[in-house]
Amino acid sequence: MTTITAITIDSADPAALAAFYAKAIGGKVTQNDPDYASVQGGAVSLGFQRVDGYRRPAWPAGGAHVHLELQADDLDAARAELTALGASVPDFQPGEGSWVVFTDPEGHPFCVSA
Repeated sequence: MTTITAITIDSADPAALAAFYAKAIGGKVTQNDPDYASVQGGAVSLGFQRVDGYRRPAWPAGGAHVHLELQADDLDAARAELTALGASVPDFQPGEGSWVVFTDPEGHPFCVSA
């Protein structure tokens, strides 16, 4: 049997993206160098690896390679907090209000539900 221990996401600036997610999930940056940074804040850590020529995902037209699913007690408060940290809320919002799609500062989509 195997266990997921981390999810690694391509990035132009791993340190900045790790700092964003550490604040967004109440986690801690556990590794930080120019090519790789990681965040621990739950059962699975998040890693961010620098990729030369990184191109932002396009949402929704280009889809997403991977996206995170987060949960919050108060969706309105989460929206305010995440946008203050640098997340954006795209116009296209599937799910009929069941969740909110955000994009992180490098364009990776992630969803938050109540």
